[in-house]
Order: sequence, then structure tokens, then C-alpha cells
Amino acid sequence: MPQDLLTDEQGVARCGWCGTDADYIRYHDEEWGMPVRNDLRLFEKICLEGFQYGLSWITILKRREAFRECFADFDPCRLAKFTTSDIERLMTDSRIIRNRAKIESAIQNARTMRAMLDKGESLAELLWQFQPKQTRTFQGLDQVPAISEESNKMSRTLKKAGWKFVGPTTCYALMQSAGMVNDHLVGCHRHAKLHESGST
Repeated sequence: MPQDLLTDEQGVARCGWCGTDADYIRYHDEEWGMPVRNDLRLFEKICLEGFQYGLSWITILKRREAFRECFADFDPCRLAKFTTSDIERLMTDSRIIRNRAKIESAIQNARTMRAMLDKGESLAELLWQFQPKQTRTFQGLDQVPAISEESNKMSRTLKKAGWKFVGPTTCYALMQSAGMVNDHLVGCHRHAKLHESGST
């Protein structure tokens, strides 16, 4: 278990999970927990969180640009057109996670997303309805949950709509990443900033 908080040479305290890796620190400081309401950005997050399943986020983060290149910049209309030959091509690309089920799920999710867009539906509206009504705060990493009542409900709703690799744990990670919850620890410099900006 990583240390709850790490303080750098400038005296800035951060959630210990980001360690000392520069990319991870940048992600922690600039992205994680920032509210995201753009449909296409949320679609990318769903896909990448699906690829993360069973792995650490840093594994995905280090490959994110390669994922974007390989998966048509997560444009659902383009990605939805991927064929079996595209899947075979991706299975040989060492820059990404070569898991057939995850690759196929990203393409299926693109088709589900495209169908939503065709009907004028909003992914942001669908996901943000599960934002918890009560704000919770955590002092230590061992207090931060892996799932919640809301992520269970989100998972069931998404699965019913045809989404893949959207279990409760993946959905809770999405909620953390997209700012539906503010799970920066209380002593982290980002916690107060996000709270002041209106993020839960």
C-alpha cells in the first residue's frame, strides 16, 4: 500500500498513489477528479478504464497516446466501423494492451455510443445522474472505496444499454477520474481546490 500522502520538495502534498513519476503527478494534478461533461471525452475514459481492468492506471496512462492513435482518437463514429481485420491488426500492436476481449469491447462501445448520438442522447447526462448526492471525504488511501452504490447502479444501467467492460469497479474509477466524486485525500493540495470549484 503506498503512503497516504507524499510531499515534494516544494512542500506540495499529493495522494500517495501517484508516487514520483512525472506523468502520474501531472495526471493527478491536472486531470484526475476534474469534472468532465464532454461526451467524447467521457467515451474515451470509459474505453480506457475498460482497458485498465486488472491493471494499474499508470500502465494505461503511459500508452494513452498510442491508444488514441490506434483507436481513431476514440471517435465513436470512426471506431464503430472497425472490422475483424482491424482487431487482428490491433492484436499485433505492442504499444497497446493486446487483449482481444477489451479491444472488441471498445469497438462495441463505439457502436453503442454512435447509436446514442444518432438518437440525440447525451452520455454525460446518462453518467452524471449517478453523481452521489452526499459528499464524502477520506483521510487515508485505505478508506477510499473501489465500488459504491452509485457505481453499481451505473454499471447495471450501462450493461443494459449494451456497454461492455463496465463493471462496478470500472464505473467507480470512471466516477473518480471524471470528477463525479472528489476522492483526493483531505490533505492533498487538489482536494480543496476541487471542492472550491464545486466538484463533490
